[in-house]
Amino acid sequence: MTCISIAVNSGHFRFNVFCKNLFYNIIKFQYRIGLSTADIKNLIIGFIFFQNQKICAHDIININIISNLPPILINRRSFVQKQIEKIKDRSAIVGIVGMGYVGLPLTRSFFEAGFRCVGFDIDDRKVKQLNAGKSYIKHIPSKFLQTALHDKRFRATSRFADLSKMDAIIICVPTPLTKMREPDMSYVTSTCEVVAKYLRKGQLVVLESTTYPGTTRELVLPILAANGLKVERDFYLAFSPEREDPGRKTHTTTTIPKVVGGYGRKSMAVAKALYGAALETVVPVSSCEVAEAAKILENVYRSVNIALINEMKVLLDKMGINVWEVVAAAATKPFGYQPFYPGPGLGGHCIPIDPFYLTWKAREYGMNTRFIELAGEINTQMPEYVITKVAEALNSARKPINGSKVLLLGLAYKRSEERRVGKECRSRWSPYH
Repeated sequence: MTCISIAVNSGHFRFNVFCKNLFYNIIKFQYRIGLSTADIKNLIIGFIFFQNQKICAHDIININIISNLPPILINRRSFVQKQIEKIKDRSAIVGIVGMGYVGLPLTRSFFEAGFRCVGFDIDDRKVKQLNAGKSYIKHIPSKFLQTALHDKRFRATSRFADLSKMDAIIICVPTPLTKMREPDMSYVTSTCEVVAKYLRKGQLVVLESTTYPGTTRELVLPILAANGLKVERDFYLAFSPEREDPGRKTHTTTTIPKVVGGYGRKSMAVAKALYGAALETVVPVSSCEVAEAAKILENVYRSVNIALINEMKVLLDKMGINVWEVVAAAATKPFGYQPFYPGPGLGGHCIPIDPFYLTWKAREYGMNTRFIELAGEINTQMPEYVITKVAEALNSARKPINGSKVLLLGLAYKRSEERRVGKECRSRWSPYH
C-alpha cells in the first residue's frame, strides 16, 4: 500500500491510496510528459476526494511521496523532461549541419540565446574560415564569429563523429532539383545517414530544408530508425522550415516567426522548447506534414503571383501601358491587394525550385498541379522575353545581337546579395548551403 504525505493549510495528514496501480500510472504520466507540481496536485486531488477528504487544490502546500517506489518509477524521469531542462539552463549543445545562408544565421541566434553551438560542414575551407573568425556571409559579421570563438561557445568542424555529443541536431542542407525537375534528396539522405550513425538516446533531430510534405516521416525517419532507436521513445524528430531572406534588414532569424511541427507530442515539446529559447515567436502546428506544406505554400504563393505580374508586364507592354505605374496605382488599395513586380525571371534558392517539389508529390495522388506548372512555365519564359526586347532595341539602332556588347547591371538575384557567379565559385559551392 502506497502512502503519500500532503501538507495543507489546515494541517498535515496522511492518506492511503488503495488503488496502487492507478497511483503508479499517475506517477508514470507525470514523468512521461513533464507535469508540473501544480498539475500533479490536481491529479492527487482526485484521490483525496475519493477518500472523502474535504480539501481544495489551493489548500495543498507540498506533496511528498513517503513510501519507496519501485526503481523503475524513481528513475522514470523522461528524456523529454531532461532535454527541456537542459534547454532551459542552456547546458544543451546545439549542432547545426550546413554552415550556409540558413545554418550560420541560425547558429548566431542560438549563440546569442546562450547556447553552445557546433557548426558541421563537409567543406573544409568553410570550417577553417569560420574557426579563424571570418564570415563569408555578408549579413553575418566576422565580429560575431570572433566573439563566439573567444567565449568558446562555438566551433566549426567537419568531424561528424561529434554529432554524438549534441543534444539537438538541426539539418540545413540543400534540396535542389534534378535535370528532370524532380526532387534531389541526395543531400538530405546522405546527411541523415551520417546522423543515424551517431544518433543516441535523448537527441532531437530537426530538418529545416524546404521539401515536399511527407519527407520527415517517409524519408528521414526510416533512416534514423534503422539502428533500432525508436522515435518518441529514444529520440525526437521535428520539421521546422527555414524562412531566411538574405539581405533583408527589417527581419532576422530571431524575429521571424518559426513554424515547428513535431513527429509526435514529445518531439513537439522538445522542439518547441528549443526554438522558443532562441527565437521570439514559435508557431506550433499539429504535424511535420503541416509544417512542410506551409513552407511550400509560402513559396508557391510567391511563384504564382510573380508569374501573374510577369504575364501582365508582357501584355501591358503590347498595349503601350507602363506596368510599373499600374502596380503603384493598384498598391494604393489598403486591402485585398499585395504588390508583386515583374522581372527577367526567377532567382534565388527557393522560388525557382520549391513549387516543383509539390508538383512532383502531387503525382503520387493522381493530381496535376496546373496552376504551379503554368506559373513555372511563364516565369521560365521571361529570360527569353528579355532577350527579345534587347534584340528589338538593337534593331531599332540598326545593330545585330551578334557582335554587340551588352552591359548587365545587377547579377545578384536581389538587392544587397553577395551571391557569386562563375565556374570557379560554382565548383567551390558546398553541398551544405
